[in-house]
Amino acid sequence: MTVREIKENELNELLELYTHLHEPGMPENCERLQNAWAAICSDTNHHIIVCEIDGIIVSSCVCVIVPNLTRNIRPYAFIENVVTHAGHRGKGYATACLNYAKEIAVSANCYKMMLMTSAKTESTLNFYRQAGYNCTDKTAFIQWL
Repeated sequence: MTVREIKENELNELLELYTHLHEPGMPENCERLQNAWAAICSDTNHHIIVCEIDGIIVSSCVCVIVPNLTRNIRPYAFIENVVTHAGHRGKGYATACLNYAKEIAVSANCYKMMLMTSAKTESTLNFYRQAGYNCTDKTAFIQWL
């Protein structure tokens, strides 16, 4: 198992993995996609972490470091798009990605890490609890745009 940040030439592999998250399929390779990918790759605060098994990306998460003016001017980290290929779940790959994200957050002197999930299954919620997250300290509100 290798956990690392994604390489710029691995966009298609990531998009394929995202079909195991909630995406109905891969987006069209258009200018908007390429512009978004270029922006992500050039943003030093945007980290896409992947877990690779035998040269295949099987799990990933995104860790964004958000500069902040409170908490003694310490940033915070936001975790998003935690996903593992359906055929590779339950083997610790997503946990390894989250642990790598935590290392990034600690290195950036973040005072907290946050994530939200739309999952309601107890096994998924327990996975996040076991990874060190809790759902009691804050209340999340979403406004879909």
